[in-house]
Amino acid sequence: MKRKVDARHYSRVVVDGDKQAPARAMLRAVGFQDADFGKPQIGVASTWGNVTPCNAHIGELAQEACSGVDGAGGKSVLFNTITVSDGISMGTPGMRYSLVSRELIADSIETVVGAAGFDGFVALGGCDKNMPGCAMAMARLNRPSVFVYGGTIRPGTQRRDIISVFEAVGAHAAGKLTGQGLLEIERTAIPGPGSCGGMYTANTMASAIEALGLSLPGSSAQEAVGQDKRADCRRAGEAVVRLVREGLRPRDILTRRAFENAITVVIALGGSTNAVLHLLAIAHEAGVRLTLDDFSRIGRRVPVLADLKPSGRYLMSELVAIGGIQPLMKMLLQGGLLHPDCLTVTGHTMQENLENVPMYMSGQDIVHPLAAPLKKDSHLVVLYGNLAPEGAVAKITGKEGERFEGRARVFEGEERATSAILGGTVRAGDVVVIRGEGPRGGPGMREMLSPTSAITGRGLGDKVALITDGRFSGGSHGFVVGHISPEAALGGPIGLLRSGDRISIDAVKREIRVELTAAELRRRRAAWKPARAYAHAGALAKYAALVGSASRGAVTQPIQPRRRIS
Repeated sequence: MKRKVDARHYSRVVVDGDKQAPARAMLRAVGFQDADFGKPQIGVASTWGNVTPCNAHIGELAQEACSGVDGAGGKSVLFNTITVSDGISMGTPGMRYSLVSRELIADSIETVVGAAGFDGFVALGGCDKNMPGCAMAMARLNRPSVFVYGGTIRPGTQRRDIISVFEAVGAHAAGKLTGQGLLEIERTAIPGPGSCGGMYTANTMASAIEALGLSLPGSSAQEAVGQDKRADCRRAGEAVVRLVREGLRPRDILTRRAFENAITVVIALGGSTNAVLHLLAIAHEAGVRLTLDDFSRIGRRVPVLADLKPSGRYLMSELVAIGGIQPLMKMLLQGGLLHPDCLTVTGHTMQENLENVPMYMSGQDIVHPLAAPLKKDSHLVVLYGNLAPEGAVAKITGKEGERFEGRARVFEGEERATSAILGGTVRAGDVVVIRGEGPRGGPGMREMLSPTSAITGRGLGDKVALITDGRFSGGSHGFVVGHISPEAALGGPIGLLRSGDRISIDAVKREIRVELTAAELRRRRAAWKPARAYAHAGALAKYAALVGSASRGAVTQPIQPRRRIS
């Protein structure tokens, strides 16, 4: 795709002309030479930090991206943004900052790229919210850019990963695992750098972003350590320089059909429910109309093919070993399930990128053929009903069954629920209700990995259901329903429930209901009083004041028409 463009559309304003001598003087102090001022200026947004193994190696990868930029005739400028660790903060008040960090990452990349006048940028991410945060910034800024995934972690001893540790906590509480056994799992589950090892949120979103066309082919399915990932970073740097010269921008790529491709790939991989939240948010930034019902529409015809954790058997590194997601995408394309003509950051279409990709080797059983899927339709099920008038999102693989009915056991917040589960209060037949954890009520919409892992560890995974206005880690499995909207803090029906109410969840009918009459719900609503707004100052208070419904991506900006930032 060749266009007549000014390759230095943004940086000319910052570094050209006599009046910009002060800017050039400042830049000379950070390594600029005379020739550099005439090159495309390319930012490299790194999410490096030692706060999590997901991102501990990204500083080195960012340097490789800089080498790619400089070698292709651009001038790289490295800068950093934040990351937080979902795995470390899980089950604590700190987890409230997780979804908030998605917005902060998008805002900070926008801020630096906009202020510095970069002509394009590379964004590198590892932990869960890095990926959507970077993609949101790419869509919002609409400057030539490429996303690079930091890569998946290698398996721990006995193919353990972080979910092994969370579930071991539940097993220990149930008396099924000794304290020494728990310590041994803790010590051997996380062997080094990289994002959590199953088809959890990080690997899900990396795959979705590649399917959107914002990453180079193969970027989402590589281990964090090794030459493949380093080469991916260098190629990404080179690619952005080319994109700047060709004038190819994210919104040329982020069409509605591209989002449909991403949803298709997420379903085929058995990916995280968080993909629903994040794809809605990225689409919002791109000015593309995407709704919960699009996931249902696409899900009716797309099967689950990959037997990956948490509900399956295999880790992401094992999928990498047989070729990653490219052969899967080719299979979907040949089956008529992907749009072939969607443009990508290679400058070529999806079909062109996949043309020479070899199919999976015979005998592998990680990815099933289209003729013999693990599940004939989507595991991501959008539910409506008198408990979720604006929708809810369930992860139903079929192993949990497709219908659950039981008595509500209501908890105000995650900590009380987890304590009750570990203490044996929750019993077979219960529907655990965790409320006050929505985007505004939390604030921050915490993930419920601790309670779902405790349920599994205690052997109740197929005997209880859990519903919440919060969300789930990609590592959660079982009969779980999240993103219930409206949330309790806004007077949603989940806030009106009482322990003992009968709740039914039907994945076939796509319904979630409480057995109460409309009159009884009105009576309870009339008596309902909102909880006090979040009392503290700072990022959480700002987020609580600005955030919208989970059913629309929990974004902190009003929905607005498609536009370009120049």
